[in-house]
Amino acid sequence: MSTRTVEFDDIQGLLRFGYKHQTQASFLLLQVKEREAARAWLASVPVSSAITADPPPDTALQLALSRDGLQALGVADDIVNAFSPEFVSGLGRDASQSRRLGDVGANAPEHWQWGAGQRVPHVLVMLYALPGRLAAFQQAVEAQVASAFDILLRLPTSDMDGIEPFGFVDGISQPRLDWERTRAVRDQEQAAYDNLSCLGEYLLGYPNEYGGFTDRPLLDPQRDPQALLPRAEDRPAEADLGRNGSYLVLRQLRQDVHGFWQFVNAQVGGDAAQRERLAAAMVGRTRQGVPVVTSNGDADAGKDLNAFDYQADTQGVRCPLGAHVRRANPRNADLPSGGPGLVSWLKRTLGFDAQARERDRVASTRFHRMLRRGREYGAAVSIDQALSGTGSASDTGLHFICLGASLARQFEFVQSAWLASTRFDGLRNESDPLLGTREPTADGSPTNEFSMPQPGGPDRRVCGLPQFVTVLGGAYFFLPGIRALRYLASTRSQGSP
Repeated sequence: MSTRTVEFDDIQGLLRFGYKHQTQASFLLLQVKEREAARAWLASVPVSSAITADPPPDTALQLALSRDGLQALGVADDIVNAFSPEFVSGLGRDASQSRRLGDVGANAPEHWQWGAGQRVPHVLVMLYALPGRLAAFQQAVEAQVASAFDILLRLPTSDMDGIEPFGFVDGISQPRLDWERTRAVRDQEQAAYDNLSCLGEYLLGYPNEYGGFTDRPLLDPQRDPQALLPRAEDRPAEADLGRNGSYLVLRQLRQDVHGFWQFVNAQVGGDAAQRERLAAAMVGRTRQGVPVVTSNGDADAGKDLNAFDYQADTQGVRCPLGAHVRRANPRNADLPSGGPGLVSWLKRTLGFDAQARERDRVASTRFHRMLRRGREYGAAVSIDQALSGTGSASDTGLHFICLGASLARQFEFVQSAWLASTRFDGLRNESDPLLGTREPTADGSPTNEFSMPQPGGPDRRVCGLPQFVTVLGGAYFFLPGIRALRYLASTRSQGSP
């Protein structure tokens, strides 16, 4: 196997495509009912690969397994425990983890509709279809799994035409994966923000931004007598169960669209233009997707909406430091910006540049990117409907999905250190303006504020933010390579029936 090979036929298509043409989708959360029947289905289920198809397929199926699912299938304990500690311990099982992730108060796992207690899914089946094709596809799949699994929950989705429920263009900012594998296989200092990411940040078994390989289950080839698994690129004598797979986080987030727009409207006294500006400041983009750091809402709408950073706005005057998209992706490099030459580099590296130290409060972005593949659910609510209290009374929100090779330094780091943190980039008393729980800190300090720095004057502070997003459920999954899926369906622990 060439070290530059990318086995698209072994990678699940979600990692490469996102299935944007398949605008209909449904997610099935399953629990194993009959082990042998479950293993037989997993051994043959047609999982869509990352090979490009033209025209796009009518339907696509993707599949992921939780820790509990691996155990329910009879996978040996030593294999299960060789996955990352975060995957093995799961989501919502540890009070310390829940506190770090902001899963407290109304978000606490004891309130979840699924993902905690006896309602932890074993298998996640993701169904994607072109318009008009989902119902029959889902009916056929559900008939196939009926004897092997119980359906814990069906998570339907909605096609909001690229607009998330609060009304903002979504999915603009995504890392660009190095499918050609041209990036240097070493930890090379990055002087400026770059959207290109090593494959190993998202696919196990490939070099990552550190120039190394993320830990994953590597097996003695004798445990793979049928040679189902690829061999490890970094350790060719071992079978690589992780290669071409990824970790997947699924969280169901209910969004209070009425509450969001009514709060913003009240803060500006009903002024429509000011309402748009305040909402854009909280998000970090206008509703059309234009980054507020580069525009005042003028003719910039035709530009690349992802081609920007925050180097010229270090104080957050144009885009507040705590804005949602700035927290989720600070767009910084390994060192704060500075002058050219070795002396400048040394001063910034060794901490002798006071201004650089002030700008160096956020970890380098390239080690914490995530590939997002979420889908909206429920009925869209317009701003007018939100302000008048009309529109759908059903739940509306986002099935948040992200993919990465490290749960700890990707999803958990971003969620805890950037989104849920009340001290992100030197801020105080404020977490993410969209996702924050508003729960007081341990010393009783409030976290329901949002600050907007003003040129030549004190910050404008918005206080009393309510909670706009509530977690209804969540789980960690392993999205295996297709060969690894077949292996997991065939292997078993000693003594298992």
